Amino acid sequence: MAARIALLKYLRVEARPVQLRNPRLIGGSVSQLFKRHFSEEVRGSFLDKDEVRDRVINVVKNFQKVDPSKVVPNAHFQNDLGLDSLDTVEIVMALEEEFRFEIPDNEADKINSINLAVDFIASHPQAK
Repeated sequence: MAARIALLKYLRVEARPVQLRNPRLIGGSVSQLFKRHFSEEVRGSFLDKDEVRDRVINVVKNFQKVDPSKVVPNAHFQNDLGLDSLDTVEIVMALEEEFRFEIPDNEADKINSINLAVDFIASHPQAK
């Protein structure tokens, strides 16, 4: 700490030790001390999960190789809808277009059902 203060003084930046407003936080709720505060813009930028689910189901139903009657929220692309791996890639690409963001390849490989697609997209801040 002393070296830091000396370095900052040398750089002509005033340095003072940080005083905690409530010293009881040390023994109690330290997590409150380090809690992240996101701006309203970031906090409000995630899509509603129900809206995402409806849009994902719509994209999958409109895929030409899928029987729309088999599309349900927990449908697996290969086991329930009979799609192969290339079809799954095409579905993920269609989801990228629908939600206007790029899904990284390592994440796209994990998306093999409607539920997984919904969870990933709903938790991604760039999805629109």
